[in-house]
Amino acid sequence: MQWRSLVLGLLLLRLGLQALLALLPALAPGLCLRRRFPFPFPPPAALGPPAAPAGSSHWGSLLRRGGGDGGTTGGDEYERRYSGAFPPQLRARLRDAARGMFVFGYDSYMQHAFPQDELDPLHCRGRGPDHDPSNLNINDVLGNYSLTLIDALDTLAVMGNSSEFQKAVKLVIDTVSFDKDSTVQVFEATIRVLGSLLSAHIIITDTKQPFGDMTIKDYDNELLHMAHDLAVRLLPAFENTKTGIPYPRVNLKKGVPPDSNNETCTAGAGSLLVEFGILSRLLGDSTFEWVARRAVKALWNLRSNNTGLLGNVVNIQTGHWVGKQSGLGAGSDSFYEYLLKSYILFGEKEDLDMFNDAYRNIQNHLRRGREACNEGEGDPPLYVNVNMFTGQLMNTWIDSLQAFFPGLQVLIGDVEDAICLHAFYYAIWKRYGALPERYNWQLQAPDVPFYPLRPELVESTYLLYQATKNPFYLHVGMDILQSLEKYTKAKCGYATLHHVVEKTKEDRMESFFLSETFV
Repeated sequence: MQWRSLVLGLLLLRLGLQALLALLPALAPGLCLRRRFPFPFPPPAALGPPAAPAGSSHWGSLLRRGGGDGGTTGGDEYERRYSGAFPPQLRARLRDAARGMFVFGYDSYMQHAFPQDELDPLHCRGRGPDHDPSNLNINDVLGNYSLTLIDALDTLAVMGNSSEFQKAVKLVIDTVSFDKDSTVQVFEATIRVLGSLLSAHIIITDTKQPFGDMTIKDYDNELLHMAHDLAVRLLPAFENTKTGIPYPRVNLKKGVPPDSNNETCTAGAGSLLVEFGILSRLLGDSTFEWVARRAVKALWNLRSNNTGLLGNVVNIQTGHWVGKQSGLGAGSDSFYEYLLKSYILFGEKEDLDMFNDAYRNIQNHLRRGREACNEGEGDPPLYVNVNMFTGQLMNTWIDSLQAFFPGLQVLIGDVEDAICLHAFYYAIWKRYGALPERYNWQLQAPDVPFYPLRPELVESTYLLYQATKNPFYLHVGMDILQSLEKYTKAKCGYATLHHVVEKTKEDRMESFFLSETFV
């Protein structure tokens, strides 16, 4: 079936985004980004490191200064350092370095933390849920189901390590159960666990075996059955809600907790369709895709009549917007990402229509700065946080999750704007060797200074390289890799930066670091 080929395409987006861009024309002949989307690719002359902005007064000066140790980097220095060739030998060495860093983190987890969910890389020990209802940062994610191992399954495959992939799959099948008294966030369990199980299942059963021979003798769809079991345990979140928007959390053994919060974020409730849709198609059971689509449509119907924007926190019973901030970061980000990727996967025109409408509204109300990336007066483009009803600025910070957006812009063909926005986030990275969780573009300083090893800037960098073939983005990737090795490596694995300026560490290695950042 065509959709199944598209599933593999999206898997390759997550694991090797180059493959998705190469496969799209063959997998979906009707999908031509240049024709179907109203955002043309720029001419070749526009592709390259963004010009130093002229006449900038706010965030634009960050691009002029560059980063590093706080020194100045003019346009000539920028051109000299980043526009040169990137030899194949250097590229191969860095690829091997990334593989070696992944192996160090993975082996450390397996040696010191498995079967617990995460690795504490400073103390070389495992971590699971602590069952403190107030500690959502931990318990939303950790479910006592060997999270890091499950999340890393498909990474092992894309690294070409068939023996370890096969060993890990068997470990998951033999040791992991979801019949646990664990209350987890539906969104996190879906994207990290359900998605990883489905990805690994597709890799095993794919007849083309693009990563080498990842087949497993006597495999009987066990990972698919586990994914089904998990999804069934998440379904109670969609029940007894007047809007169709799911509860944010569910207990894997008991269902929705009696004291469950009626408020959820737009991204958390509206970013389930990819995994639930794939599961429905693999099982031939429309239930899972239906509840996920119902949630997306419910959120979409609550958008502002004035601006067309959505807020970031909603009451699932009343449909009232509790959080009225509209932006591209935490609470909103993946809602837009999933609209487009759902269309790529399933070909449902309504997903594309919603995305195109959302993108126009984002351009009309969130985008600030000059019209063109590389020319004109004023600051280069930036997307800010505004009130969903009025479009008025709500604050002067952006968060690191927004760094996904240039990659999404590449997928819809708005490459020139993606180049400029990516340059802004990369300038922040160069200044600190990491992306602070929140950065105040007016004060030009971190508002929330920790960095939990997020992958969004890496993904956007990769997609921009595939779209432009400009070696600048290989240099960016090298800088990111070197920063991770220099500032986040710990005794056992890699650690969250507690403070991007002071470079102090926190004792946590989130599962997405192995499953996304290194790939």
